Amino acid sequence: MDIQGIIETDRQLLGVFNGNHSAFFDTLMATLTAGPTWIPLYIALLYLVVKNNETITQIMVILCSVALCLFITVFVTEEVVKPMVARPRPLVDPKWGYLWHVVGERKANAYSFFSAHASNTFCIAVLLSLIIRNKVFTWLMVTWSLINCYTRLYLAMHYPSDIVVGLAFGALAGTLSYLVYSLAFRQVSAKQHFISSQYTKSGYNLTDIDIVAFVLVATIFLAIIISLMMQ
Repeated sequence: MDIQGIIETDRQLLGVFNGNHSAFFDTLMATLTAGPTWIPLYIALLYLVVKNNETITQIMVILCSVALCLFITVFVTEEVVKPMVARPRPLVDPKWGYLWHVVGERKANAYSFFSAHASNTFCIAVLLSLIIRNKVFTWLMVTWSLINCYTRLYLAMHYPSDIVVGLAFGALAGTLSYLVYSLAFRQVSAKQHFISSQYTKSGYNLTDIDIVAFVLVATIFLAIIISLMMQ
């Protein structure tokens, strides 16, 4: 398949996500794609880290690792790749923008390739999952990232290829940041391996992970209720 074939397939796949819409889902997707919607989750994740580490130094190593992976993804997407590729977002594409359902007066700035939402959320998901080592937590974080990715497709802010590449780069950034974290954390902590029904292998309390799960589910549920009330 040549490049034109790939572009056409990309456009057809976007139609699958953007083609079926309703007033309810318009509101819901616009709510879930907004950064402030996830502030409670960020607070819950911060609580999880603070509660389950003994020293300020350990906490700062984790927070700096998160900042590092976000710096990598934001810098590469916004300062390097997007200006270089200069692919218009679907909803403002001068050639194909008329094809897509646009929610409200949404204005799309910058470019489309590749998705910062995908890379940013997935780098955090990968990094924290590698640190915390719990299957339930990993599924929660991956689900959160994929929800964000879906909203970008529904709103025609990105093509599917933008999302796929964003997820791949996010995984790379998260893994690299974890390697940096591992080297730094060894310098400030004794090596520990927990074998317990109450803790993960790296020592995170499962009850605190349940709190993160509750906040994530509650945020989605509240977004649904708000969307229903606005109909």
